Amino acid sequence: MKSLYLIRTKDEDLSFSISEKMLQSIAQKYKNICIFTPVFAPVDERLLKELISKFKLKQEFNKTYAFSEEEALESYVKDKNIFLQGLISAFEKLKEEYDFVFVLGLSSFGVLGLFEMNVKFAKELNTPIFAINFRQDKTVNNYLSEKLDCVEFVEINDKFDLNKFYEVKEYNFVTQNRFSYQTVKLAKKNKKKVVLPESDDDRILQAAAILLQQELVDVVLLGDEALIKRRAKELNINIHKAEILNNQASPLHSEFAKILYEARKHKGMSENEAKELVKDRTYFGTMLVHTNKADAMVSGASTTTAETIRPALQFVKTKDGVSVVSGMFFMLLEDRVLVFADCAVTTNPTPEQLAEIAYSSANTAKAFGMNPKVAMLSYSTGSSGSGVSVDAIKEALAIAKERYPDLEINGPLQFDAAIDIKTAKSKMPNCSVAGHANVFIFPDLNAANICYKAVQRTANTLAVGPILQGLKKPINDLSRGCLVDDIVNTVILSAIQAQSK
Repeated sequence: MKSLYLIRTKDEDLSFSISEKMLQSIAQKYKNICIFTPVFAPVDERLLKELISKFKLKQEFNKTYAFSEEEALESYVKDKNIFLQGLISAFEKLKEEYDFVFVLGLSSFGVLGLFEMNVKFAKELNTPIFAINFRQDKTVNNYLSEKLDCVEFVEINDKFDLNKFYEVKEYNFVTQNRFSYQTVKLAKKNKKKVVLPESDDDRILQAAAILLQQELVDVVLLGDEALIKRRAKELNINIHKAEILNNQASPLHSEFAKILYEARKHKGMSENEAKELVKDRTYFGTMLVHTNKADAMVSGASTTTAETIRPALQFVKTKDGVSVVSGMFFMLLEDRVLVFADCAVTTNPTPEQLAEIAYSSANTAKAFGMNPKVAMLSYSTGSSGSGVSVDAIKEALAIAKERYPDLEINGPLQFDAAIDIKTAKSKMPNCSVAGHANVFIFPDLNAANICYKAVQRTANTLAVGPILQGLKKPINDLSRGCLVDDIVNTVILSAIQAQSK
């Protein structure tokens, strides 16, 4: 454990006394330590300065907090996600610079409930909670047990043993904002070039401006340079770092037409047809990726899914050992991330295709830092049911286990047995996937699409995707109703996909 989150009491002297004792113990184990409070209120000044002075911390006072209370309240009300991502970023910078970060919880945060906000912030930071509870109020224990889903926390009272807090492990929650922070960090670590063909769509230009301003990816826009720059000026956005290529008049046409013709002549395509097709922005953009002149392409804001995928299937092709393209969603719940597939492409997958979708989805999850545990979903668990659909899942599982022996996968599993530990113990005991699954493979597109939308709309869940899997290069599809944020997220995820190619 290299950080902890102290939920203080209203008694300032008691909070100081506990903080002092804890820092004394921490200072014996770690040389380079710092103090951090998410939101600084004027009442915190004495406590912070005294602790910095007493322990001779190598830390400037203005680095002990992420926001002043006034800034925090304004930011939180305006855009909670931006506020929380800023909080995570400030905290992570301290973790990189110091051996141990001692987090002092909120002392004030407007009219919002302090205890609830402290718990929320601790989960965002993945910092173990130590709550001062000298009166041994049972509601504190009950609330923390529920909100932390039985993850370990410590209640500090007069019997508290300072030496034991090192045994507490750091949390591993993946909140929506933690996921965003991690993906942005991954994208910046190995920056990729992403093609956006639909430059006549204002949302694409706005997304490009955000991506370039934050230096997340290099952007290639397709179209007439004068028209694109004129529209960007009208929108008051800066895209001057974007590379702009005119797909209608490019010196690359001859090279691309030759490649396309060679790939499709056995299907009856003529050289003239190939020369015309490569002028199409989707074909041109896909060819940029295919020839390694770009790393990924994102399209679909004003183009159908079929139009987006067709060129990729014609000459990019699927990965070795995979015959089916599938679409997965990252389902960002309150404090964890799930993968749902196939929610976008294959209507009625065969058992062999289900096995491949499971394999592709597990690899996608792994590329984003997850440890995939794959559940093959059905309306029954184990051997409790029978029927055509259940038999197909059993066959798919057998194929997956034979082809991909390192894949942690099981089924048939009902959703509750796959995700809930208590249910899993009664329905599927001694199964490492049941109750712990984070990758869910649905029997068909009907079930997958209904389920992801139901979870998205009723469980405060952000659905990020679809992300296309199975292709040799990242080509991803947008919904025609997508928002600018959706485009930004899909581009970031596409860039990360490209890193694992």
